[in-house]
Amino acid sequence: MPPGITTLAADAPELSAANTGFMLICSALVMLMTPGLAFFYGGMVRVKSTLNMLMMSFISLGIVTILWVLYGFSLAFGSDIGSVIGWSGDYVGLSGIGLTELWDGTTIPVYVFAAFQLMFAVLTPALISGALADRVKFTAWALFIVLWVTIVYFPVAHWVWGSGGWLFEMGVIDFAGGTAVHINAGAAALGVIFVIGKRIGFKKDPMRPHSLPLVMLGAALLWFGWFGFNAGSWLGNDDGVGAVMFLNTQVATAAAVLGWLIYEKLRHGSFTTLGAASGAVSGLVAITPAGGSVSPLGAIAVGAIAGVLCAMAVGLKYKFGYDDSLDVVGVHLVGGIIGSILVGFFATGGVQSDAAGLFYGGGVEQLGKQIVGVVAVLAYSLVVSGLIALVLHKTIGMRVSEDDEISGIDQVEHAETAYDFSGTGGGSVARTTAPATDPTAAPKAKKVDA
Repeated sequence: MPPGITTLAADAPELSAANTGFMLICSALVMLMTPGLAFFYGGMVRVKSTLNMLMMSFISLGIVTILWVLYGFSLAFGSDIGSVIGWSGDYVGLSGIGLTELWDGTTIPVYVFAAFQLMFAVLTPALISGALADRVKFTAWALFIVLWVTIVYFPVAHWVWGSGGWLFEMGVIDFAGGTAVHINAGAAALGVIFVIGKRIGFKKDPMRPHSLPLVMLGAALLWFGWFGFNAGSWLGNDDGVGAVMFLNTQVATAAAVLGWLIYEKLRHGSFTTLGAASGAVSGLVAITPAGGSVSPLGAIAVGAIAGVLCAMAVGLKYKFGYDDSLDVVGVHLVGGIIGSILVGFFATGGVQSDAAGLFYGGGVEQLGKQIVGVVAVLAYSLVVSGLIALVLHKTIGMRVSEDDEISGIDQVEHAETAYDFSGTGGGSVARTTAPATDPTAAPKAKKVDA
């Protein structure tokens, strides 16, 4: 029997309809985060790249779902092999799992656990896409997702959450994905950026968000979905930990919004919509690893610190010259690091884990473990993601041509435009001329740098 499965024997936990329903709802909420991310990113780019950003997130739902069923769940949560990867034949194709089998130590079916974790796997590569706006071939991006989740995400998920995974066994606390999701995605984004280079006009041409309402809509959907992301990670709520995580998610996010806006006002003189949305995401990221181990007061500290430091970090790309288009590094990598390390200070030892942080009499032991987890995931993802991108860049090519980048990746890669104000009733540019017999034939469409 693979690890993680508990049969419904007399002395085994019984299936809980309440917890199962709760986890199904949480899974649906996490699924909503990927379209929310698509809106968030889609509003932040220039209008000529809107659809491409939507598609770069949305395609992850298709690709990763199939890979997860075929072999991803087995690699992440199967029988441990050397503390670095899993594998169980019963998990391949999810074909060897019975309806009455529960996930180990829980009251929910294995199928529900697999569905919940699937949504994490879908979201993580979508996060990377924000750093690559305007310039990556869609086919190359799809192939990158296949390789990246197989070589990077599935193994790292096993390290952090899988039975026998080396970080899990060490005692690194990552309640819902500070290392496995956010540091992993942020480091991957940085690795790919080093390979593909900057956008044309970076630091010279204005590259402002084209739709801040779309950004706010995306941030709101992310915030809403994150309650399932975090509260669901306890896999039930019989003991109230899920409720604490729910509250801490709200508290930390609120503190991060305020922290980011205050810094922004002092530094730049304005409270911006983009700052509020970005601050919310930074708080959500930072509380992800910590929310099950800190108190609500600790969550305020985690969120406020993340809001200020992430607001400072997003400007580093101009200082050091790397083109992190939509601040994946500044928000997800930095926010994930902050939240993961602050566990070593603010863990109370009385919620998710008995391990206490430095401020609660636990000494530096847990802090040291958290630093090991951060460095290990960051280094592995940075190097391997960069190598994957390099292979693709040298073979099929990852970047579109300069002319295509200037004219707009939406038209080049998707033959569509996000907004059509001509009154013709469609945004597709796949057909650029009307039939010769049509007396109202319009002239050939021109590419416009919007």
